[in-house]
Amino acid sequence: MGKHRRDFETENFKFVQNRACEYFPCHKGVPEDKFNCLFCFCPLYMLKDECGGNYEVKNDIKDCTNCAIPHSPGGYDYIMSKMDEVIKRGSDF
Repeated sequence: MGKHRRDFETENFKFVQNRACEYFPCHKGVPEDKFNCLFCFCPLYMLKDECGGNYEVKNDIKDCTNCAIPHSPGGYDYIMSKMDEVIKRGSDF
């Protein structure tokens, strides 16, 4: 039987970094050694104004340039805490 997430001794699955990416780092405000690329596209984007991030609306488009939540320490846990709402909205279609 496979391991459940709580059975892991580390939490390395919460962090990945791609320094070879031509956009790295794509957001300011996070030290490069702590910059997490795991959520390159934020799964909370669809939550619009309920994502909790620092975004702006420009020409009716959500601009997340000033948001570093997915790339910051603790970002994984924050995003996972909102995934029930993402799944609920996705299943409403």
